[in-house]
Amino acid sequence: MPRAEPVADAAAPHSPRNNGAERRRNALALAIVAFVFALPLRGLLRAPGPPMEEGFMLVFPEQVLKGAIPNRDFLHLYGPGSLWALAGVFKVFGVSLLSERMFGLVQQLAIVFGVYALARRWGRILAVIAAVTSGLIIIPFALTALAWVGGVGLALCGLAAGVQARAGGDDRGARRWAMVAGLLLGLAVLFRLDLVLGVGLATIALVRGMERSRISRLVAGFVIGILPYSIHIATAGPGHVFQGMVIDPIFRLRGGRSLPIPPSWGHLDGFLQRAGALAQLSWPFPAPARPHQLFLWFFLLLGAIAFVMWQGWRATRADPGSVTARTLLVVGLFGVGILPQALQRVDSGHFSWVGCVVFAFVPIAGYELVRERAPNVPTRRIAIVSGALMLALLAFVIPAFTIRTYVDYSLQTFGIHRASYKIEHDGRVFYYGKPDRAAAANLVIAAAARISKPGQRLFVGPVNLRKTPYSDAYLYYMLGDLVPATYYIEMDPGVANANGSRLPDDLESADVVILSAIWEDWSEPNDSRKVGSDAAEKVLARDFCHVGSYLGLYELYRKCH
Repeated sequence: MPRAEPVADAAAPHSPRNNGAERRRNALALAIVAFVFALPLRGLLRAPGPPMEEGFMLVFPEQVLKGAIPNRDFLHLYGPGSLWALAGVFKVFGVSLLSERMFGLVQQLAIVFGVYALARRWGRILAVIAAVTSGLIIIPFALTALAWVGGVGLALCGLAAGVQARAGGDDRGARRWAMVAGLLLGLAVLFRLDLVLGVGLATIALVRGMERSRISRLVAGFVIGILPYSIHIATAGPGHVFQGMVIDPIFRLRGGRSLPIPPSWGHLDGFLQRAGALAQLSWPFPAPARPHQLFLWFFLLLGAIAFVMWQGWRATRADPGSVTARTLLVVGLFGVGILPQALQRVDSGHFSWVGCVVFAFVPIAGYELVRERAPNVPTRRIAIVSGALMLALLAFVIPAFTIRTYVDYSLQTFGIHRASYKIEHDGRVFYYGKPDRAAAANLVIAAAARISKPGQRLFVGPVNLRKTPYSDAYLYYMLGDLVPATYYIEMDPGVANANGSRLPDDLESADVVILSAIWEDWSEPNDSRKVGSDAAEKVLARDFCHVGSYLGLYELYRKCH
């Protein structure tokens, strides 16, 4: 099969005029990608965040700065790398929502830059198409600095460095690139242990046929990248690490978090998906109903992974020495390896975390296929048509979770369609999407601050402690001078409320308790509906006195003396 030529502008290699034009074209390409991020940025920085997920990404790193250790002192289901990195950011820039969200922005930029660097093998046009596609999928998930986003960003940049190491003619420079590649891939696994499957599959394809000296450098870099796990295991304890990173997420958590596969056609199964649908921006273009979009996205995601993988495999078999063919195969295998992330909970967030990689390379795989079947068609035309088709898919098939939300955040940048209400205390800020909930939070935070002293212990949970599907973990951040009283800052069904969990003992150690009724009507077709142990409820009734109720959404208690 003849290899396709990159979609690049011809230029004389040593002409100063053409070199200047080349630099301007590169700058324009990067400016387009930067504009895609800049347009919604102000809206994203002031938008409501997920109260538990963004809450624990504010609380966990601050606790690390105070000496707490993940898996030993609080439940953490992922690698320690993300918390260490964000704790470093907080150390330099202060603990704040802005610092956390800017770190989240950097993580998203790492994903899109990694996609651009890998796609640049096909020229600027396809690289911009791939990067913009990735941005339109990952940006709508907002700027919460979750470990998965950072891990995928590191992995993609590592794979791009690995491809450069494989393609480099200068052996000394190539070995350096291989070391960088291994280090970034190791750090990706340090962020998220479950990325080891995607990193492993992609790396096997990457190093097959590579010079032995470069492979050894890549392996050395990878070992250095994951070496800090030894520190984590030594400080947290092997049993705590195994429990928190293997047993809890794989064996205990899935029953209360998984959703039907495939997604239901007629309705949204996920509670947070249904809540998000209530504030959707009206969309002027024809599109399927929101549940239909999620259903279609599931199969489109599977098809995208299969298509990129198939095209990369065919191209590599036809020309094993082709760098572009090898790159497509590497991306396809990485997509296969991260697919379990989309299957473990089939909602738009998990689809975004996988789709931002594989959808970006669908236009490239399509370009390769068309070039093979119709070699006389101008490459620029193929590239532009492939980009237009991808944009049409985002705008007309799955807009609710991609471009429609992107447009919404962009409008919010200019104060249009903004529904974000500030919660503020002692210089710390969080945003909620409903005014009554923000008002109730402001009231209960102020009341809790009045009845507590710095250093006392705060417990945050649901009003029904027998069901723990979600938590307003951001309250720990808002009351930062209090110490979290529970291991379960992130509350999960079947874990926090299980028989024999630490929840009752943790509650008993608290001085102040805030219970939220916001998630009382949580309903999903999984084990989150099951009622767990009542031991914590008995502790609450025995040891705590009711202080007040705030708009019917929060209840405040203090230890009875």
